[in-house]
Amino acid sequence: MAAIPDELYNVKFAAYFDSMKELYILDEKFKVICDAYCISTAKTELYRGKSEKNYRRRMKFENLSRELEEEILFYIMRNR
Repeated sequence: MAAIPDELYNVKFAAYFDSMKELYILDEKFKVICDAYCISTAKTELYRGKSEKNYRRRMKFENLSRELEEEILFYIMRNR
């Protein structure tokens, strides 16, 4: 049984956490989306506070994280 990544334990997903746990374990496509979100949020944190040189990278990963958050929530709604 796969553990849910820590990055998914956040306020944005709190109302859907039970559904997320089930989908993460049972649905490979959903797991891939969630894993991509986790990687993106980790990279956003990596580039946060670094030099202006990394500003574009940080913004790229912040934007990707937001898009993946929306995709996760839409996926949950479609599969409830």
